[in-house]
Amino acid sequence: INYPTGLPKPLQTGYSVQTVSPLTRTTMQSGRARQRRTFTSVPQSVSVSWIMTEQEAQLFENFFQVSLVDGSLWFFADLQTPIGFSSVECRFVDIYNGPSLIAFNKWQLSATLETKKRNTLENGDWATIMPGFILMPDIFDLAMNREWPAA
Repeated sequence: INYPTGLPKPLQTGYSVQTVSPLTRTTMQSGRARQRRTFTSVPQSVSVSWIMTEQEAQLFENFFQVSLVDGSLWFFADLQTPIGFSSVECRFVDIYNGPSLIAFNKWQLSATLETKKRNTLENGDWATIMPGFILMPDIFDLAMNREWPAA
C-alpha cells in the first residue's frame, strides 16, 4: 500500500524522529555498567503534520479508514531522513489528530508514524572506510563526472 501521490508531504515544522534504543545496559555491583546491542533493526517514531485542502483531507481520511483499515496496516510513504527523501515502510501508531480548520479551506492533521527500521546508509562501513564520500558528496560527484563521464 502506498501513500496517495496527490497528497502533500509532511511539514518540516514539528517533524521529529525518535529511535528506539537497540541497547541493553546492566549496572554492575562495582558501579560500572555493561552495555550490549540486543537488536540490529529497531523502529522509529516520526511525528508528522500536514496542511491540506478540503479535498486532500477527504482523500486522506478515506485512505486511512478504507485502505489502511483505520490505520492498522503498513504502508509506504516518502519521509525525509538524513539520507534524503526515501520510501519508508510505516504505519500509524494511533488515529491522527484533526482535521483542524486553520484557514479558509485549509485543514491541519497530525499523527505519529512508526517505521519498521531506521533509514540509514546501507552496504558497508562507510563511516570508517570512506567518510569523505559521506561528508563531501558534491566533490565526489564532480570528480566522477569529469574523470569518468561515461560511467
